[in-house]
Amino acid sequence: MGLHIAITSIKKGFTLIELLVVISIIGLLSTLAVVALSSARNKSRDTRRLADIKQLTTALELYRDRVGAYPDSDYAGCGGWDTPGNGTFIAPLRTQGFLAQDVKDPVADGDCVNYLYYRYSAGSYGCPANRGAYYVLGVADMSTSGNPYSGSPGWSCSGRDWQSEFEWVTGQFEF
Repeated sequence: MGLHIAITSIKKGFTLIELLVVISIIGLLSTLAVVALSSARNKSRDTRRLADIKQLTTALELYRDRVGAYPDSDYAGCGGWDTPGNGTFIAPLRTQGFLAQDVKDPVADGDCVNYLYYRYSAGSYGCPANRGAYYVLGVADMSTSGNPYSGSPGWSCSGRDWQSEFEWVTGQFEF
């Protein structure tokens, strides 16, 4: 008796189930990549917004040091708030050389969706009158916020809390 080896033909290829599993895995990975990219984009926008606000607050302080007061509001924007889009409070900052160009939100551009600025007279909303006039500068919508944005310094007086109106807000007295 001899050793008999039977060779059977082996078909190479994937079953339908294997292909569906691979396609499902690729779809899941693609979805995760899109979500991660969207999250990174939102964080990038908020980082830009915070850098813009830092630039604006620095320009406002330099303006106050030179002129003795913050720029006036024109009360013509969103509910009286000035926005960089209409240039009212930005124009004097540019004229004095504290800003090279308009500073605008990376996504939204309009009266009620941009950065908002308002200069209040001394004593408004229960703020101490002896500290002089003051400004409030806010961001209406941060992309990654839980409202308020975790890094917001906030701004309030006894008669009003602007943090409840903005996701990120700051302010400063003239004196």
